[in-house]
Amino acid sequence: MEGALILLGLVMLAIPVAVIYLLVSHARLRTRVAVLETELATQVMVADSTPDTARTVPPKPVERPKPEQPTKAAEAQTSTPWTPPAKPSEQAPIAPNTPPELAPPSLALRAVHWAVANWFYVVSAVSLALAGLFLVQYGVENGLFPPGARVLAALGFGGALIAGGEVIRRRFGDDPEHATAYLPSVFSGAGLVSLFGGIAAAHLLYGLIGAEVAFVGMAAVGVLGVGLGWLHGPLLAVVGVVGAFAAPFLVAGTVPAQSWLYIYFAIITALGLGIDTIRRWAWVSGLSVALGFGAGWLSAQSFDLEMILGFQAHVVVMVLMATLIPARGLRPDHGGAMIIPLALGQLGRVAVRWPGFPTLLAGAAVATASAALLWTGTLGAEPFWMAVLSLVLLAVALTAWSTTAPALQDLIVLPVLALFAVVAIEGNSGGPVVRAFAATYDTNPEADFPLAATLLWAIGLGLSAMAAGRALRDGAVMAWALAAALIGPVLAVVIEVTWTPANTIGAYPWALHAMLTAVVMVGLALRFARIDGMRRDRVALFVLSALACMSFAFVLILTLAALTVALALTVVAAAALDRRFDLRLMQLFVVVGVAAVSTRLVADPGLAWALDAPLWEVLLAYAGALAAFCAALWLQHPRGRVAGSLVLDTGAWSVAGLLMSVLLFRAIEAELGEDGTFSHWGFGLFAVIWLGLMLAQLVRMQRLGGALGWVRGGLALVFGLIGGLVLVAGLTVLSPLVADWGSRVSGPPVLNTLAVAYALPALLLALGATRLRAGLLRTGMWGVAGALGVYWAFAALRHLWQGAAQMPLDNGFLQPELYSYTVALLVAGAALFYQALARGSVMLRRAGLVVIGLAVAKVFLIDISGLEGLTRVLSLMVLGLSLAGLAWLNRWAQSRA
Repeated sequence: MEGALILLGLVMLAIPVAVIYLLVSHARLRTRVAVLETELATQVMVADSTPDTARTVPPKPVERPKPEQPTKAAEAQTSTPWTPPAKPSEQAPIAPNTPPELAPPSLALRAVHWAVANWFYVVSAVSLALAGLFLVQYGVENGLFPPGARVLAALGFGGALIAGGEVIRRRFGDDPEHATAYLPSVFSGAGLVSLFGGIAAAHLLYGLIGAEVAFVGMAAVGVLGVGLGWLHGPLLAVVGVVGAFAAPFLVAGTVPAQSWLYIYFAIITALGLGIDTIRRWAWVSGLSVALGFGAGWLSAQSFDLEMILGFQAHVVVMVLMATLIPARGLRPDHGGAMIIPLALGQLGRVAVRWPGFPTLLAGAAVATASAALLWTGTLGAEPFWMAVLSLVLLAVALTAWSTTAPALQDLIVLPVLALFAVVAIEGNSGGPVVRAFAATYDTNPEADFPLAATLLWAIGLGLSAMAAGRALRDGAVMAWALAAALIGPVLAVVIEVTWTPANTIGAYPWALHAMLTAVVMVGLALRFARIDGMRRDRVALFVLSALACMSFAFVLILTLAALTVALALTVVAAAALDRRFDLRLMQLFVVVGVAAVSTRLVADPGLAWALDAPLWEVLLAYAGALAAFCAALWLQHPRGRVAGSLVLDTGAWSVAGLLMSVLLFRAIEAELGEDGTFSHWGFGLFAVIWLGLMLAQLVRMQRLGGALGWVRGGLALVFGLIGGLVLVAGLTVLSPLVADWGSRVSGPPVLNTLAVAYALPALLLALGATRLRAGLLRTGMWGVAGALGVYWAFAALRHLWQGAAQMPLDNGFLQPELYSYTVALLVAGAALFYQALARGSVMLRRAGLVVIGLAVAKVFLIDISGLEGLTRVLSLMVLGLSLAGLAWLNRWAQSRA
């Protein structure tokens, strides 16, 4: 039975050899037929071109045309799937009437066409490679030979295939025009796979050799593959690289994965990169790197700790090889365009120059390694620290390489972002590192100081210092200074948000970390100030970072009111530094600082805190912020900073409105001795606050515009919707005219809670409309302000005649009350006419006509039926005289216009 199986294996092995022999014979026969057809066609052409008188002369023997020898240019354009299309300068000129040629097919399409036309070569290579591998597997399953013999059989089979391929190449050739085209590559590639498989089996399956000997053997086969790739061409590289990566999975599929495999995969990747380095076949490098990462990832799926740590080291080595081997040195020389500008240009549909292939290969390797380290960093404590160490190593290497390879300098963003993500995921998911950190003092209050958060903070600070050192070099771009100013502080913020180290080590020790970061940033600012001279943009970046770190420390240790004042004082410091040293970027901190202080005054701790906190703390927070904004505005004035001045101006007005609203609310509440949260006047003050914030954003949006215009417009919409809903609630369900749910009106006539609820919002909208540009928004705001003013006047007159107890409309109207409404409408119409005459405004004159029309409608529809006696007569008399006077005034205004 075993002999029959061996005979069957030999028959199966002979099948591809026989197929190849038949194909070669058929190719030779086809060549001979083509030569005969050419000879026959030549004879026919000569016979057709000979005159009739000359046909009697015996024709001279026609020499057999020699096969046309391909020139070097033709050889460069042979039909292989990896041969790039000819350059425009090398192509033949197109005749004027010749239609334009179609674009050349892509590399992938050419590869598919080649594989379809030459599929038998591919199948033959695969068959031979599998034959060597399955020979070893068959010996294992049936125990036919001892382990040493099985390995020697695989190695001998591979050597025989390589020798056979070399004999064919030397004797018959390997060029596409020869009948033996691609056959040497097929045999040699299958032989390489068999050699790799034999060495892998010797170490992984049988333990015949140690890792060192296996490493040397793999390296020797790799060197042999480089040499054969140089001689035989790209097909050999495909077979060798793909087969070598597949060999461990085919030979040792039932053996648990070992970390030694990563060394094997690295050698194969180096083999592919080495072939590209010699022959400049870019696709070989891409294939090798992709398979190297993929094979490493598959090996790590066992989730064994040793395999995970090995995979993390493997991806770092992959990046080093993908960057250094194509450059043929320890210092890469990648020049040209960078990758991130290309990605941004593609998103914005902007034409950007493409980077070179070595740059794209290095970028893909860095991105893949960063993603792999991000994934493995969540698998335990040791993988977490290994991922952090590996990402730091990549960032350091990219920074060092950027001096000689400027095209790689933007890639540092990838490992740095991955580092932030690894730390954040560890904190948010409650990983083993953060759990151990948080539980340091749970069982032993005298335990040593936990260093995990401090170590991560030091790593961020070290990366900032490294980026600063790179920024100090000649020709360094602004981005390196920005990276130096951001990496350390941002990592500290990530640790604070996700790890909350202050809960473990205390607020003051953690705040000390932030202050030390600020000290480092100040030192860097001084260093760059001595170098940059009058160009102070980089100095401003470090000053901004120092101020942000100081604010971070204040957040940790100060109380609510003190923190608000401290943040406001940093805004003053930024404005003062800008005035003293002309640091334009300080406007950025001013804008962000005003937004941060406003957020604290409105939301966190916000109005809810201000309504109940001690009065002195409220005054400290709100009045202190107002004074700081005014001081910063005065400091900004000499420099003419438009953005900073406008934000400070609107911020000061907003804070003043907040302070007035809060103090008025507390005063009314203290006077009435009741909770005013759900009262008509309380909702009126709330509406003033939100509408004031809306106006501030609208003014900034109209005056500044820019990329943040839509953001400010969105904020204005949100604030306006909140203020509008609050105002509508105060006008309806909480209005004293509807019911007494929103508390009764308090205070004397006119100067009472109705003025706070309705007149104050109307006045705010009217003032805001004066600061907006002419347009529909301004007109609408004037209309809303006027409607609120009318509502307030009606409610005030109602309170004057009915008192607080009879305010609801279902209590009816008094006759003097109805007459007073008519007089009020006539007075309002006359006032509008006067303003129209004084300002020459057609809009005010039309508004006056509308008000007079309302008065006329009221008299004829309500007063005639509702009034009695002399009151009715007096109402009609006043209306008639008023209309006569206003008609004359309107005609006079029209004649002057």
